[in-house]
Amino acid sequence: MLPDRSFFNRLAEAAKAETLPRFRSGLDVTNKLSSGFDPVTEGDRAAELAIRALIEENFPNHGILGEEHGNVGLDRDYVWVIDPIDGTRAFISGVPVWGTLIGLQKEGRAIMGMIEQPFTGERYFADQNGSIYSGPEGERRLATRQCDGLSNAILFTTSPHLFAGEEMEKYREIEGRVRLFRYGCDCYAYALLAAGHIDLVIENSLKPYDVGGIIPVIEGAGGIITTWDGGRPENGGSIIAAGSRAVYEQAIAVLQR
Repeated sequence: MLPDRSFFNRLAEAAKAETLPRFRSGLDVTNKLSSGFDPVTEGDRAAELAIRALIEENFPNHGILGEEHGNVGLDRDYVWVIDPIDGTRAFISGVPVWGTLIGLQKEGRAIMGMIEQPFTGERYFADQNGSIYSGPEGERRLATRQCDGLSNAILFTTSPHLFAGEEMEKYREIEGRVRLFRYGCDCYAYALLAAGHIDLVIENSLKPYDVGGIIPVIEGAGGIITTWDGGRPENGGSIIAAGSRAVYEQAIAVLQR
C-alpha cells in the first residue's frame, strides 16, 4: 500500500513542529566539516527524527535515506528520501527559502514527493496524478511555464561560487544568454519552477536527499529534471531542471558540449 497526500501532510506537520519554532530563534549551529562550513542545527536532526518515526510506524517495510541519521533498507522496493532542512544556510540566516523535502522512491525511481516551506505555509506535493500547490494562494494544480528559449528564461542557482573550471564556464555561458538570473533559493527555486514562475535551475554537487522530494514535483508539473548528461537525477550530482523542452534542450546543449 502506498501512502497518500494526507500522510505526506502528517510528515510535513511533524517536521514543521521541530523546524518553525527554531527559525529566527538564534539557535546553535554545528559545523559538520573540519575544513569549510557545512552547518547543521537541532532543527535538522529533530525534524528528521520526527519524520522517520512516522514512517517506521506506518510503513515498517520501507527503507529510509536521510541526511542526518543514516540509511536503512536501501535495497527495499520502497525507500523514503528525507532532507529535513534543505537550505540550512538560509535557515540560520533567517531567509525563508529553505524547505523540508520528503520523497518516496519505488525501485530507485522517484514517484511521490513534497517540498514544504513552513514559514510561508506553502506545500508542493506530487504523486501519480500530478503536482498540487497548497498555501496562502489557495490550492491549485501546478504547471510549468512553456518558455520558448533561453533568451526569455529566468534562471536560478544556489550560488555561482559552487561551480569551478569547465562547469563554471558552461554555467556562465548559459547565465549570459538568459533574460534574468537570481541566486540563493535552494529548494524553493524548484518550487517556483514547478509553479511556472521561473524557467531553469542549474546546480552541481547535489546529494540524493537534495533532489528526492523535488523530482516528482517538477515532473508532475510538466517539467524536466535530469543530470547534466541527460540521465535520471535520483542520485544527485550536477542537475538541470527546466519548465519547457525548448529551454531544457538549449541549456543542456551547452552543458554537454
